[in-house]
Amino acid sequence: MDTQLKPLPLEGLVVIDLSHVYNGPYATFLMAMAGAEVIKVEPRQGEHLRSRGDMGGAALPFAMLNSNKKPVTLNLKDPRGADLLREMVGHADVLVENFAPGVMDRLGLGADNLRALNPRLIYGSSSGYGKTGPYRDYPAMDLVMQAMSGIIDSTGYPDQPPVKSGAAICDFMAGIHLYAAIVTALYERERTGAGRVVEVSMQEAVFASLASNLGMLHARGDAAPARTGNRHGGLGISPYNVYQTQDGYVVLNAPGDRHFQAILDVIGRPELKEDPRFVSRSARVQHWAEVDALLEAWTRQLPKDDIATRMLEAKVPCAPVRSLKEVMHDRNMLARGSLQHVHHPELGDVILPHSPLVFEGTERRAIEPSLPLGASNHRVFGQWLGHTEQELERWREAGVI
Repeated sequence: MDTQLKPLPLEGLVVIDLSHVYNGPYATFLMAMAGAEVIKVEPRQGEHLRSRGDMGGAALPFAMLNSNKKPVTLNLKDPRGADLLREMVGHADVLVENFAPGVMDRLGLGADNLRALNPRLIYGSSSGYGKTGPYRDYPAMDLVMQAMSGIIDSTGYPDQPPVKSGAAICDFMAGIHLYAAIVTALYERERTGAGRVVEVSMQEAVFASLASNLGMLHARGDAAPARTGNRHGGLGISPYNVYQTQDGYVVLNAPGDRHFQAILDVIGRPELKEDPRFVSRSARVQHWAEVDALLEAWTRQLPKDDIATRMLEAKVPCAPVRSLKEVMHDRNMLARGSLQHVHHPELGDVILPHSPLVFEGTERRAIEPSLPLGASNHRVFGQWLGHTEQELERWREAGVI
């Protein structure tokens, strides 16, 4: 057995990260934790997410997404700043941006211009609706995209107003797809030697996640309810709901008949296994209210963790509905190293996520806390690009960096 540790898969790659907030920074965070050297380029006032923090000048979300990056400041509207970016691109493998379509072209830094300087460059971009199409120039943020993609209309109860997802699902789904597109293009470059432009639309990145709801719409047409509460989005599984307990809630799901039979054993009602209302999934869907009443009469008598333990021992998909505070101290994620205790120079002791991507045979890259604005200016512009301290000082005084 080969016990020698392998290098991280993206080791040696240089990524220029012009992105901000969640979408692009998550893609570049995944790249950084996979071994790439990520240079985070921000305007002199800092990217938007920095300004949201009120704890020592930095917010936890910024720290979560910008570990292991080298932050520099650069005024791209100044010709000298644009020239510095071009110089960086000449030494880079990937550039990532999530500006509105056309912004980089107006700065003279569009994909065609930069790839003319470096044909091996992978130019990755993400926007709300993509570079083409009638929505191209519409402004987009996660809330807007949740509305446009059908997520908000699908979330909540049918007799109540629609509700947004608590998670910034459109931003992060786009970031994951952007990472995938970039890595796919890097694979192609290994074979051809040439880079390419890749883009991800937030609207398109989340469409497939509504598969159950879309399936119900296809099957039922106008009779399909827009929202199903905590029940299955396609109304194809029962039980599938959130149930009240002594001290909170649990979720229970029986995707197959054997799961429901196991539930009946756990709750002490094995005699119901032959009840025609419960004998098959389709029967349980037709009698979902009776299924839910049966289960909640039992769950109300016990604590949520006790219920989850009993159900999981019986191989029934079940979990307590946990608070974010509970999730931040999850013993499974802490044991695996996907959550880690880190001392952050601005935030103090915090719990930060590592990448969900695990590369067996390679040690996880240690989390290096996000750095203050412009902290890597000297390292990148001076040591990496070779400019003198006098040049850097002139640029600082002129507002270039």
